[in-house]
Amino acid sequence: MSKGTLLVISGPSGVGKGTIVAEILKSRKAALSVSCTTRAPREGEVDGKSYFFLTKERFIRLIEENGLLEYSMHFDNYYGTPRKFVEDKLKEGDVILEIDVDGALNVKKAYPDAVLVMIAPPDRQTLLTRLRGRGTEDEEVIERRVQRADYELSKSPQYDYVIINDDLGKAVGQVIAILEKGDIKK
Repeated sequence: MSKGTLLVISGPSGVGKGTIVAEILKSRKAALSVSCTTRAPREGEVDGKSYFFLTKERFIRLIEENGLLEYSMHFDNYYGTPRKFVEDKLKEGDVILEIDVDGALNVKKAYPDAVLVMIAPPDRQTLLTRLRGRGTEDEEVIERRVQRADYELSKSPQYDYVIINDDLGKAVGQVIAILEKGDIKK
């Protein structure tokens, strides 16, 4: 039996998911699941901490071995959640997954008690400004991410909670309140 809550956080690129999760981890004991990806590391990212950076061949082997709780491909790269890590950490306490909407919905099928939280931008222009402000992608990639955001936000009704990230402190407080409630439903 699992002891902790599996909290799954999703939302469009640039909405502030990573910042919210980092703030939660400063004030609350929880394990952050480290995802696997085939994309190249961004500046400052560390293998095994930011992501497990894998070759495409190794990632495919994990799929074949049922070693991933969920996986998907975005922008020509695979992303996935290592199954064993999540299962082991849930025995110890809460686990936070920061993953895309398709992965989150797959996790919900495997773990019906998982609590899904969608982080949404106040509006499309704010999201565009945040993406440009990161300075990590060219305009074509930014436009693809904004288009993807429309799809991701369309999945909000399937989530347990939707939080608008227009004030970081408020958004963090709302997610912590949800996590403290554990397996509470809508």
